[in-house]
Amino acid sequence: MKAAYITEYGEPEAIVYGDLPDPECGNEEVLINIKASAVNPIDTYIRAGVVQIPGTEFPYIVGADFAGVVEAVGSAVSGFSPGQHVWGTTRTPSFLQGTAAEKIVLHESLVCSAPEDIDFVDLASMAIPGFTAYMGLVDKMNVGEGDTVFIHGGSGGVGAVVIQMSKILGATVIATGGTQEKVERCLELGADHAFNYKETKTQDFVNEVAPGGVTAWFELRRQPDLVEATEALALHGRMALIAGRGGETPFPNGLFYVKCCSLFGFQMPHQNLDDRQRAAADICKWMQEGKLKSAIDRTMPLSEAAAAHRLQENSTVELTGELMGKVVLV
Repeated sequence: MKAAYITEYGEPEAIVYGDLPDPECGNEEVLINIKASAVNPIDTYIRAGVVQIPGTEFPYIVGADFAGVVEAVGSAVSGFSPGQHVWGTTRTPSFLQGTAAEKIVLHESLVCSAPEDIDFVDLASMAIPGFTAYMGLVDKMNVGEGDTVFIHGGSGGVGAVVIQMSKILGATVIATGGTQEKVERCLELGADHAFNYKETKTQDFVNEVAPGGVTAWFELRRQPDLVEATEALALHGRMALIAGRGGETPFPNGLFYVKCCSLFGFQMPHQNLDDRQRAAADICKWMQEGKLKSAIDRTMPLSEAAAAHRLQENSTVELTGELMGKVVLV
């Protein structure tokens, strides 16, 4: 099979596009023909060796999110059958071979069923962003009617899903963008209010549109400002923190405890797999109803995986912000 893989950690150009042996299906496993594989910021950290997990074997296929069609199932698998559309992510606390390949074998617990009327590119781009948004909004912060959710960077892959999912759950949404184009994109996605954080102070904008503060803050930035966030939170406000690996930032513990706030730090790979299946079912239903749409910047052929990683790394690590949504390999 064709695959995009690395034989050692390195720059995006370390990714090789070539042939690897077809994977073999075990008793509890599902063999999937991959039609689309999305690129995530974490994929670039793993490829570069910034994030290393014991047990990684080379050659290592990059990527984690996928959508495709079941080709075969193991003898002990009962929930899937050949020809079925499926999607999901391989990202767990343990390292697994990635999804930037023509085929993959996964334990059935990591595979989610998909309706045939949802495009493979849309599904692949929704995996980590969708599960992350669901884990933060539903499982951690319990967002619902009456909440005001603040999202920094609402036009990105995760932010775009958080905006839409917050609206589905009944919340009022405030989002930011670094350009006027990105501000407009946030409003198109359903944000009730949006502003350019480079031109307007967050506290000034929150004071104007939500004088009592925001009840839920979804932090997506690589270098979060927790002082700014805590100042904007309402009494009993909640904050979900999912970014800033390796970073350190001042924490306003005095103001935080006086406001009786809660902080949830989490990583999607640690999401309970039963909860992931529940999230997948809701996400697919919302996508079918037209309430939740994937944020896709561009698609690229699998052979251009190295270029896709360079784009992703420039946007999120070098902070060029050139992407508005996901890059998906097809």
